[in-house]
Amino acid sequence: MSGQSSAAPAHAGNNPFLRAVAAISTLAGWCAAAMIVAAVGITCQMIFIRAVLNGSTIWQTEAVIYLVIAATLIGLPYVQRLRGHVNVDLIPISLPKGARFALCMVTLGLSIVIVAIMLWYGYDYWHFAYERNWKSDTVWGVRLWIPYLSIPIGFALLLLQLIADLVAVLLGIDKPFGLEDH
Repeated sequence: MSGQSSAAPAHAGNNPFLRAVAAISTLAGWCAAAMIVAAVGITCQMIFIRAVLNGSTIWQTEAVIYLVIAATLIGLPYVQRLRGHVNVDLIPISLPKGARFALCMVTLGLSIVIVAIMLWYGYDYWHFAYERNWKSDTVWGVRLWIPYLSIPIGFALLLLQLIADLVAVLLGIDKPFGLEDH
């Protein structure tokens, strides 16, 4: 059985840092949506070339794959801001206010550490591809540092949004897990 969570989107209040991060996360969401639209358009063009013109395609499949993966990574902070990631809020809902706050601090702290590690290794991987001028083994031969750039950018933006979530809870601008007190 599926239902709506009682969590609200992250609040920024009048805090300039939180408002800036919210704007950046929203922009990232729009960019991710544009990448999905571009991928759909390229897919339609590819179908037209193959089915109607009976031609072959060179770059389309690879471009669609890179766009969808980049949209997923770049869209992470927007989904975090909207609290749209899969979660189980049964435990936070059942906890008293103090324990919910403590669990929120632990959860956000661990999330920040894990995403920071992903950012570190994602940057390292991107930089490695850039330094060695890796190219895909396809006819198109795209320089892989270009699509790989979405890894450090996506995780950096997600890290920024997680830090903003932590700051908002610590300053009392937002509630732990976005749950109102019962």
